[in-house]
Amino acid sequence: MRCLTEVTGVVLAGGRATRMGGQDKGLINLNGRPLFEHVMSKLAPQVGNVVISANRNIEIYQSFGVNVLSDTLPDYPGPLAGILSAMQHLISEWFLFCPCDTPNIPDNLAYKLWMQKGESNAVWVNDGERDHPTIALIHRKLVTDLERYLAAGERRVMIFLREVGGKPILFANQIQKFINVNTPEDLMLWEKQ
Repeated sequence: MRCLTEVTGVVLAGGRATRMGGQDKGLINLNGRPLFEHVMSKLAPQVGNVVISANRNIEIYQSFGVNVLSDTLPDYPGPLAGILSAMQHLISEWFLFCPCDTPNIPDNLAYKLWMQKGESNAVWVNDGERDHPTIALIHRKLVTDLERYLAAGERRVMIFLREVGGKPILFANQIQKFINVNTPEDLMLWEKQ
């Protein structure tokens, strides 16, 4: 596995987690470890550094020795707010975003997105059945476009990525790698695996 030092990994853990009863999803334990830690441990060897995007329990996340950023926009406006905050506050050309509820991302995620991005300033994962727009490699030059998009009241990640000329990258036969933990039932299934 090659480490892309020019890329900053961002674990998105700033949502409301309504399907999890409003618990801080990143801190829900899966096999004795918080969900975000599963993602962070998979992401860290692939990128130059990793930060957490979180809006609650900041001290708990910081206790894991990681830099934590909060949304610059109020009222939990969704993943794009975490993406924007990272791009506004960190000095990096490229960012690899990954939600905290996808604990099984592949070891070659960063490298494959990087090698297949071509001239695109944004690429995201497609597992052969569906898009995963919050698992995305995005260049910082899109920050102004993203500020405008959010200021207009828009929130949909997929629409934004398509509007800025992004493209999906196929991870064939890897559906299991991108399954996320959205509900208590999902968590129980993961615990059994």
